[in-house]
Amino acid sequence: MNKLDQRSLRKQVAPFEKSNLKASVLQLCNTLIPYLGLWVLAYYSLNISYLLTLVIGVVAAGFLVRLFIIFHDCCHHSFFKNRTANKIVGTITGILTLFPYSKWGHDHSVHHATSSNLDKRGTGDIWVMTVEEYLEASAWKRLSYRVYRNPFVMFILGPIFVFLIENRFNRRKAKKKERWNTYITNLGIVSLAVIVSLTIGWQAFLIVQGTIFMVSGIAGVWLFYVQHTFEDSYFEEDENWEYVKAAVEGSSFYKLPKPLQWITGNIGYHHVHHLSPRVPNYKLEEVHNQTEPLQKVPTITLKTSLKSLKFRLWDEDEKVFVGYGKIKEMVAEQKEIKKIPSLEK
Repeated sequence: MNKLDQRSLRKQVAPFEKSNLKASVLQLCNTLIPYLGLWVLAYYSLNISYLLTLVIGVVAAGFLVRLFIIFHDCCHHSFFKNRTANKIVGTITGILTLFPYSKWGHDHSVHHATSSNLDKRGTGDIWVMTVEEYLEASAWKRLSYRVYRNPFVMFILGPIFVFLIENRFNRRKAKKKERWNTYITNLGIVSLAVIVSLTIGWQAFLIVQGTIFMVSGIAGVWLFYVQHTFEDSYFEEDENWEYVKAAVEGSSFYKLPKPLQWITGNIGYHHVHHLSPRVPNYKLEEVHNQTEPLQKVPTITLKTSLKSLKFRLWDEDEKVFVGYGKIKEMVAEQKEIKKIPSLEK
């Protein structure tokens, strides 16, 4: 894709970068109200069956993921035209999803500006090493990377760390408004937890909230992981990195069944979102369907996305994600080369 095509593509998407107040309010209502209703229903189901509580909790977790997408849009100032409205709704939904609006919004903006850039990794993204970096790394760093990329650590322990620990603290260079927003978010979370616990009992609160938290956390990390970790993704060093190519080639189109597409707020159209973060989530599918070049991007499904679990390292030579088996092959090849006698005398 040359520069002219990239500019043309961004122009085609620009008309969709406007929120619709009616659509935004409707989405907020059909997400927040069912979520709160399911939460209460899950609590009352404790008197019937823990299994029933689990089932209701899983459904509620889906609505919490959808609520996070609203929070996510507010961070991009794409859910409402008014920035103050975005901040207020973003802060409230941030309390419910355990994310500080200003802090996470900053980190996520950095992620968008540096996604797939090998020279600017480390903020708002998943740790990715290249094959060469892994081969040159110390034994301790290799072990740390393997532990980090282990599915249990990434999808089970990861959400616990990100939600309960990492997001509770400000970054070092945060400005005063950002710091206060984090304090307000933390206070809101604690206050809500205390009030609900005093009302229904801390055991019931932990069972219901814990179930919803874990299921939504696993789903959220999985969505973020799979939409940037697929075989023929895009990674380049800074001098060759291009924003539009990073968006449409380094972000997948996760083609989900309609019910899952709805509950995840169309975030499967991740290539559209990265191309233009100002497009509200309820317009992403429309942009994809009306913009032909965006229909030719890497596409994954529920079935094919499972292959992403084996991808560990980025191969700069082949321009693909590979597993640790690639390292074994390279080491074996090097040993074979050493066995070949030199023709030089």
